[in-house]
Amino acid sequence: QVQLVESGGDLVQAGGSLRLSCAASRSILSINAMGWYRQAPGKQRDWVAIIARETTTYADSVKGRFTISRDNAKNTVYLQMNSLKPEDTGVYYCKAETAGWTYWGQGTQVTVSS
Repeated sequence: QVQLVESGGDLVQAGGSLRLSCAASRSILSINAMGWYRQAPGKQRDWVAIIARETTTYADSVKGRFTISRDNAKNTVYLQMNSLKPEDTGVYYCKAETAGWTYWGQGTQVTVSS
């Protein structure tokens, strides 16, 4: 089992930057894939970025602006978000997939003002 705790969400102006963190309760070395998802008010949860081992994949809407990375020593996955837009607003969730199980964090709110 894995507990995930997100942090770093905030209110920021358009064009600004934020770094989200997802701290896992145990080593992430054996976790197949970890990712970031977001959910805007009234909308479904969509994937933003995924890191599987050292391979990264991004949604088209964030490509070139967001960077996902992992620090295995700290059991933490990060999402660096640059050039933020109002449409990036939402609750950002961390997800881990391992051994056939899926785990979610509680989410962190990101609000981008125009």
